[in-house]
Amino acid sequence: MTSSDAPSAISSAPAATPPVLAEVVRSGFTEGHHRGSLVLLAADGSVERAIGDPAAPVFPRSSNKPMQAAAILRAGLDLSGERLALAAASHSGEPFHLDLARKMLAEHQLSTADLRTPPDLPLDPVEAETYLAAGNVRERITMNCSGKHAAMLAVCVRNGWDTATYLDPAHPLQRLVGQVVAEAAGEPVAALGTDGCGAPLMAIGLTGLARAYRSFVLAEPGTAERRVADAMRAHPEYVAGTRRPDTWLMREVPGTLSKMGAEAVQAVALADGRALAFKIDDGAGRALGPVLARALELLGVDAPVVARIGRAPLLGGAAEVGEIRATF
Repeated sequence: MTSSDAPSAISSAPAATPPVLAEVVRSGFTEGHHRGSLVLLAADGSVERAIGDPAAPVFPRSSNKPMQAAAILRAGLDLSGERLALAAASHSGEPFHLDLARKMLAEHQLSTADLRTPPDLPLDPVEAETYLAAGNVRERITMNCSGKHAAMLAVCVRNGWDTATYLDPAHPLQRLVGQVVAEAAGEPVAALGTDGCGAPLMAIGLTGLARAYRSFVLAEPGTAERRVADAMRAHPEYVAGTRRPDTWLMREVPGTLSKMGAEAVQAVALADGRALAFKIDDGAGRALGPVLARALELLGVDAPVVARIGRAPLLGGAAEVGEIRATF
């Protein structure tokens, strides 16, 4: 994006209270609610259902990663298979994730010292416990976005771009990312921010986010967008991890593209172009599964994995005493 293309400020006028998407029920008593907005797209791309205000800009967080990976391909880096899936990943920090991220760096004469990700523990709690028990400390490579950053650094090496400033919004790579996001969403970027990993973050509406995912699964074979979608769907364990809903959904519902983002964002596109996107307003990740499962049901997905994703029990005294459940 050029300076003249910079997004305008978002109005600070009070917005309407988002509707309830999920409720927290303990021992038969509703003790809390999770509000948000959601959109479902039909196979032809029309809005089938809208809850809340899905046109309002949000930061998709890591749900933007397929667009970032497509920009890396457009910039000339030849990635495929597991490497391309990892470039679009919020990985769990399992050994196979970290091994491949290190290989991707080494293949371009880079090291973990070149990463600008903040030092972190593995995203998956089981992996984090194992990692700490082995005497390890937070590292840049362990941060869940290290695959994306390794790919960003690699394309900078390929093009002779500065690697020290690869996260600057004015960097050629990040300007290209902004273009890809806007093209895929079919709307201009509404705001710029900084993601948790330090990369520039582009705000779009949830309807635009769903359109972007739909455009990736329906893109012509060989295009950057289709290559990203195909790699993610073929290697979902590299996009997320062995204990993650994105992996389960892409593995068990053929042709599905799925990616969560921080602050409780989720985007999914089915093989025929049906798509969804939502954000839980309070950022509570615990509501993601029940809301995603219900949205998939409304799109007509009939598969055992939907119930698995939607299960969110509440415990009391180590026994199951309630659940988080969708309300729409």
